[in-house]
Amino acid sequence: MAKEKVIVGMSGGVDSSVAAYLLKEQGYEVLGVTMGLWMEDGTDCKELPSVQDATRVAKLLDIPLAVLDFHEEFQENVISYFMKSYESGLTPNPCIVCNRHMKWGALLRYADEVGADAIATGHYARVERHPITGRYAIRTSVTDTKDQTYALYRLTQEQLARTKMPVGFYEKNAVRKIAENIGDFIAKKSDSQDICFIPDGDYVEFLQKYGKKQYKKGNFVDIQGNVLGQHQGLVHYTVGQRKGLGIAFGKPMYVHHLVPENNEVVLCENEALFSRTVYAHRINCMAYPEFTDGMRLEGKIRYSHKKAACTVRMVDADVLECTFDTPQRAITPGQALVLYDGEYIAGGGEILGQVYEKHPK
Repeated sequence: MAKEKVIVGMSGGVDSSVAAYLLKEQGYEVLGVTMGLWMEDGTDCKELPSVQDATRVAKLLDIPLAVLDFHEEFQENVISYFMKSYESGLTPNPCIVCNRHMKWGALLRYADEVGADAIATGHYARVERHPITGRYAIRTSVTDTKDQTYALYRLTQEQLARTKMPVGFYEKNAVRKIAENIGDFIAKKSDSQDICFIPDGDYVEFLQKYGKKQYKKGNFVDIQGNVLGQHQGLVHYTVGQRKGLGIAFGKPMYVHHLVPENNEVVLCENEALFSRTVYAHRINCMAYPEFTDGMRLEGKIRYSHKKAACTVRMVDADVLECTFDTPQRAITPGQALVLYDGEYIAGGGEILGQVYEKHPK
């Protein structure tokens, strides 16, 4: 009987390298793929440090490695989304978009080309059937400190059915211990924390450089509309921000929301940042085929947010209302609302804000 063939997305990091190692140990036929997603103009993706590290790991594991150049698709699907979101007053999450459209989309296309049965990644998450619905769902990893489920809520049933995440069954320390079987250089490699195309974290400089534009100054206003001063351009600000406002108010002030049509940044005191209600659209259902009125779940409004109890209902064809039991701070349009049923992702959507204008009376 032929071995099941699995494509492993390899970044040259600890986690994806261990994923490939574990699958090979479990008896799968493993093929590595590393993708050139972001690079400066004129750079050959094979010159990227991550690609070179992945190539070294593949040789140590004695598995074939394909290097695929997807920088044009990355530009179209991720970079353009990132820039348009900021320019529209939103705070984007590029990793979520990249996961669904690039990593899974590209890996599965390549898997079909080479006749592979499944793909695998080094995410700290698990793919399992939901115990009630039987649908495929992302389940939280065994280690809370490295759980990466939040960024995976947009994956589809078709994608999940062909996905393996072996690292999600291990604690981070155990993963580094396993990596010693591959090589000392990979076991000691530091984790990547930043957006891959903005390693220094200066997203405004990135927007100005690749958008080839300067962003117009406008007014800071309070919730009543009173002008408080001048801001440096909408892209400099996000909901909940206090530092970097560049103006003294005599008391702590925070960004409440952005008004792109007026080029205004609305400021408030801390108490006004809290709300129990959040609306989201572009809904993706995962553990459940649909959200029903009154469904009790737990929600996260950002990656670092702790899950909080909530009740949901659909208020439009693709708009969900989530009401938390306790007020949540700095609900940010453009970020993701991810809903959990225990350890399983029920689904989620992109945050619209605290108000939905078409909300039925």
